[in-house]
Amino acid sequence: MLPALLFINDIRLTENKDWIVFVLLGCTVLYLFLMNTLQRDANLKSYLLQEYSETNNVFQSWMVVGIINTFLLSTLISQYIPVVPKFISNLQIFGLELNKFGFTLLSISIFYLFKSAISYLFFQSLGAGRKWKLFCFSATKFYFLVTLLLVVLNFAHYLFGLNYKGNFYKINSEESFPIYVLIGFIILLFKNIYYLFHKSNILGLPWYYKILYICTLQIAPVLALWKLLFI
Repeated sequence: MLPALLFINDIRLTENKDWIVFVLLGCTVLYLFLMNTLQRDANLKSYLLQEYSETNNVFQSWMVVGIINTFLLSTLISQYIPVVPKFISNLQIFGLELNKFGFTLLSISIFYLFKSAISYLFFQSLGAGRKWKLFCFSATKFYFLVTLLLVVLNFAHYLFGLNYKGNFYKINSEESFPIYVLIGFIILLFKNIYYLFHKSNILGLPWYYKILYICTLQIAPVLALWKLLFI
């Protein structure tokens, strides 16, 4: 009897990571569309060094990079979401409810749409509307580099160590989370510095309005999103 109690046969379910591959492949298709169609067969170097006067399809490129960034960021942090709020899980369509990835994707999508709309109104209300296109052009390049980093992080976190049998060995989630938070903080800090001291003065505002923009439309929304997802 005792030997039988010492050995318990637990059923282990293999976690399906195929959706990670599909997300990365989808983002790759969007990258190709961006570079080959919107940027007319530009390579990485020429795209990053492209001048504003030489650019094409600014808003289209901005939207594509935003979509890529939203999916990659949602993929990376969705595993850390403690729970989907009840008022969200109760909103079922045809009997289906949002899982953690769906909730994260929806939250980040609304976050970017809201922040973009308010930023546009902010520029227009202060008479800096002519700077909006230049701002989008410069922000797209910054977020493009961020998406490349997110591809590496997602690949390393989920797919690194894929063996010949198709089993996935991911990085320890608890140990990696503080590192991701630190990386996110550094990106946010560098982005604000980039906006403030860009050579083309992309904000196009007096210094006190620049500080107001950074505090209310860059830092505050991030804190609100953090509270929604993790608290």
